[in-house]
This record gives sequence, C-alpha cells and structure tokens, in this order.
Amino acid sequence: MLRTRAVVVAAAIASVLIGGCASQTSQAPISQPESVAAKPATKPATAAAPKPAPKTTSKAVPPVAGKPAPAAPASKPAAPRVAAAAAPAKLDLHALKEQLKATKAIGVFTKISLKNQVDDLMQQFGDYYQGKSKLTMADLRRSYNLLMMKVLTLLQDEDKPLASAIVSSREAIWSLLANPTTFATLQT
Repeated sequence: MLRTRAVVVAAAIASVLIGGCASQTSQAPISQPESVAAKPATKPATAAAPKPAPKTTSKAVPPVAGKPAPAAPASKPAAPRVAAAAAPAKLDLHALKEQLKATKAIGVFTKISLKNQVDDLMQQFGDYYQGKSKLTMADLRRSYNLLMMKVLTLLQDEDKPLASAIVSSREAIWSLLANPTTFATLQT
C-alpha cells in the first residue's frame, strides 16, 4: 500500500516536472508571421496603416446559419495556434505508477530513493493540511516541482513515452495534491 502510494505520487511528480521542461523547450513563438517578425522594431507604430483588401466584383455569399463564415483573405495575419495539450487528458494514476515501476530508465536503488522522497512529500502535505507544518503551499509546490524535475531528468532520454505521459499529467496530479479533499482520497 505504501509502495503503491509512493509510486503514484512519483508518477505525479514526474509528470509535473516533464510538463515544465517540455513546455519551456519545445514551444517556439508562433504568434507573428515571419514577414512581421523580420521587420525592424524601430519603425513607428503609426507610420504604416494596413491597406484595405482589394475589392472584388463577385458577390459574396452570406454565411449560412450555424456554419462559420468563409476564411479571411491571406493578407491578414493568422491567429496564434493553441497547443494540442490545452485540453486536459484523463489522468490514470494507476497506469503511470505501473509504468514507473516497469521502466528500465530508472535503476532499482534510484526508484527506492524516489519512493522515499515521494513519501516525505506526502507527509509534508498531510502535515500542512493538519496544521502541523510551517510550510506554505508555495513551498510544497516548489518541492513537488523539484521532485518532478528529478523524475523527468531520469526518464527523458531512455523512456520518452513515459516522460511525455508524466508531463501531460503534471497539473492534474498537482491539483489532486493541492486539494485537501482529493489528497485525503490518495491517503487511503
């Protein structure tokens, strides 16, 4: 029971850490088209007003109710893309725990060490919710992030699918830990 809880928390922490690392390194700025990004920044903002699109002689078809309007001409800059990870994925702590147990990317002694660190973090959360701790939620978040970073560092080169799964679960796991009600369910 204690081992299972520790592995679940380690999986949660690993996912948080991977998410932080992946989001900082894999996203490139995409909000401006290359032609806009290449222009010098010293040009005054009022110097060039956007030119109106040329008028066409064909009549525009009004949009049908319930359907979106046709796409704007290519002269307007595209809206920034939203990352696919914006939609929350369903969290499966049991599967993450089993994958962490089975991975060969982390050695046996390191897994034991991580389990002990997870147990310590769980104890800190328990003490916090019982009013026995001087730690703040920010301190607990910092500890959680450090533990997740450690797990992700161990996984990132040799078990990329597990690292990705942990990254995508990072915030969901934190929300379980940061809520006293859901945290109590993890303790049983």
